[in-house]
Amino acid sequence: MELTNEERMLAETMYKWTVKEIAPLQEKIDDEDWLPEDFFKKLGELGMLGITIDEEYGGAGQGVMMQVLAVEQLSRISPALGMTYGAHSNLCANNIHKNGTEAQKNKYLPPMCTGEHIGALCLTEPNAGSDALGGMRTLAKKSGDKYIINGTKMFITNGSIANTLLVYAKTAPELGPHGISAFIIEADSPGVTVSKKLKKCGMRGSPTCELSFEDVEVPAQNLLYAENSGVAVITSGLAYERIVLAGGSLGIAEQSLEYSIQYAKEREQFGRPIKDFQMIQQKIADMYCLVEASRGLVYRAARFADGPEGKRGGKGTELDKLAAAAILFAAEASTKVACDGVQIHGGYGYCLEYPIQKLWRDAKLYEIGAGTSEIRRMIIARELFR
Repeated sequence: MELTNEERMLAETMYKWTVKEIAPLQEKIDDEDWLPEDFFKKLGELGMLGITIDEEYGGAGQGVMMQVLAVEQLSRISPALGMTYGAHSNLCANNIHKNGTEAQKNKYLPPMCTGEHIGALCLTEPNAGSDALGGMRTLAKKSGDKYIINGTKMFITNGSIANTLLVYAKTAPELGPHGISAFIIEADSPGVTVSKKLKKCGMRGSPTCELSFEDVEVPAQNLLYAENSGVAVITSGLAYERIVLAGGSLGIAEQSLEYSIQYAKEREQFGRPIKDFQMIQQKIADMYCLVEASRGLVYRAARFADGPEGKRGGKGTELDKLAAAAILFAAEASTKVACDGVQIHGGYGYCLEYPIQKLWRDAKLYEIGAGTSEIRRMIIARELFR
């Protein structure tokens, strides 16, 4: 799992930029649930928004591994901005790049690579979370050379600030999950409204909302891939989404360990640093093992995704199993590592002045988003028994 010089350079560049640009703003970001207005434009200038996008559309033409490293390093300082960055670059832009027509890619990807436009994925609904496909109620009816879309989407990362929305809707309800289609919708289209901004205990700074679609007219040329082929788009993209977001969990765990080691060396009790106590040493050792085990699973999944066998996701693929395993383990490990980090910090760890508590609050979401831990276990077991 050794990194190439190019990969190491990208990781170092992202981390140094995050420490310089984001770390001084962390308290404000978390306290006010605030996203810096120039966040995406600065990332665009840094060349981080189109990592997996071909150069002809303004990207860097790199693979999933590079994208994982970028999310990992950003998430060490700000998991919330790491997630909002991943939702833009991977969930939206990469899906359009993977499944769009030349006209769609030429129109929507360049401004997303520069940060001029922000992207969001709209799949989950108020009554359809883990059963996102079977429980979907958003409808798209064909009317001449356009579709009319009605419905509601929930827990949409970047939904309130996005310019470009990748929306799933049922075009043939009688076909169940096989009657779903994907559409590119411009957020300023009449009928698209932010019906509710959600207040979260963690991942503050990453805007999350409920979006309503009321008689939204979408040109037929904005259909992504093909009618009633939304499941193919979803399943091919979910594996990459899980691997990339697993990088966020890895970043949280890494930084939690780093903060805990630093605090254990500085904090004294009973006349000596708490690092000298065996129970603290045990926690630190266990945290380190979880971090490195997570790194191994996440990097292995990313390497596989970039290889010849990793070009297709969905049921029956090794990629699907590896992606589910990577985010399952990394997410639960990061929650455990951050929780132990709070314990090592003691009472100070429970105070807002110390950043370890923010990592603790942020870590939990990755056990829920992009498929819950329970769903991930079902996927892994399904593929093992196949």
